[in-house]
Amino acid sequence: MDMMLAYITCPSQDEAEKIAGQLIEAKLIACANLFPMESIYRWEGDIQNEQEYVLIAKTSGEKFGELKKRVKKIHPYDVPAILKIPVEGEKEYVDWLQGELG
Repeated sequence: MDMMLAYITCPSQDEAEKIAGQLIEAKLIACANLFPMESIYRWEGDIQNEQEYVLIAKTSGEKFGELKKRVKKIHPYDVPAILKIPVEGEKEYVDWLQGELG
């Protein structure tokens, strides 16, 4: 199984928790970590400086396509950041992750 992380930015802790909960319920992720952060970016010609939450979701490469579709449906942003980061892990952890994803 190819283990990966999905990096998803969210406008608030509540939104990050809601998205993570739905992804876990659908067995698209095994676990999520949420962190507050400050984002600086250009949007529609203006520089933005916003407080956001990053949701780091632990999943498999096979689940990423469905995860991306689900997040796009429920995310409040017009263009959500949904990034795929391949990773390696210890066999025991990868086995647990695979078991949680079904």
